Amino acid sequence: MFGTCAIGILVVILQAVNSNFQNKDILKIMTRLSVNINKIATIRNARGGNVPDVIKMAVDCEKFGAEGITVHPRPDQRHIRYKDVRDLKGVLTTEFNIEGFPCSNFISLIKEIKPAQVTLVPDAPDVLTSNAGWDTVAREDELKKIIAELKPVCRVSVFVEADCRMVEGAKRCGADRVELYTESYAANYAQNREKAIEKFVVAARKAEEVGLGLNAGHDLSLENLQYFNSMIPNLQEVSIGHALISDALYFGMENTIQMYKRLLL
Repeated sequence: MFGTCAIGILVVILQAVNSNFQNKDILKIMTRLSVNINKIATIRNARGGNVPDVIKMAVDCEKFGAEGITVHPRPDQRHIRYKDVRDLKGVLTTEFNIEGFPCSNFISLIKEIKPAQVTLVPDAPDVLTSNAGWDTVAREDELKKIIAELKPVCRVSVFVEADCRMVEGAKRCGADRVELYTESYAANYAQNREKAIEKFVVAARKAEEVGLGLNAGHDLSLENLQYFNSMIPNLQEVSIGHALISDALYFGMENTIQMYKRLLL
């Protein structure tokens, strides 16, 4: 009798999960945290040597609950170096996301490493940090060629502003996903979070409409992440580095990763 009841309860639960799988509240559970480890490399490079150990830290981040590792190698190698990317390939067990401007060296690196995802950003070589999304309309022809070259290798995401035209342009270019550039949301969150989130909700809905996966990143933090995640439909992944690494100085890396993950439930 007990066995029959247990099976019956299990069937009811599975039916409920199946019928509600497309509900956005269920999908919210699936938002993944990818930890950007560039700042760890910045600290290492400040003194030379191998302290902190970037590769060990990446592996530890996975052990602590990160569902992905993000790196952004730049031409001057001021933080993550191409050698780091090659060393990480053999040890990571979660999704490996490599961001960068698609110069010839970067494209060759992606073909060599074959990460789970490449995120294309329009950074100039001397930019301090990513400060704009692609103009996927004006640079459509350029992006089409690059994406066509990389799609056989891995999933391709394009870094864009929260602008429906840019999202639609990314789809025409052949991207699999877009990553919404969230700097303006973070900058305006404290003043008026409802206003700050508006264009991101619209852009997220457009991504869903045209069949693009959705990521987000830049200046997301313990302060503003939970609201962003709760308001953005179909958010699949957030990539967080500067704020998370800074918080880890106070709270410890393991605790900090768990704090961020709780905000994504």
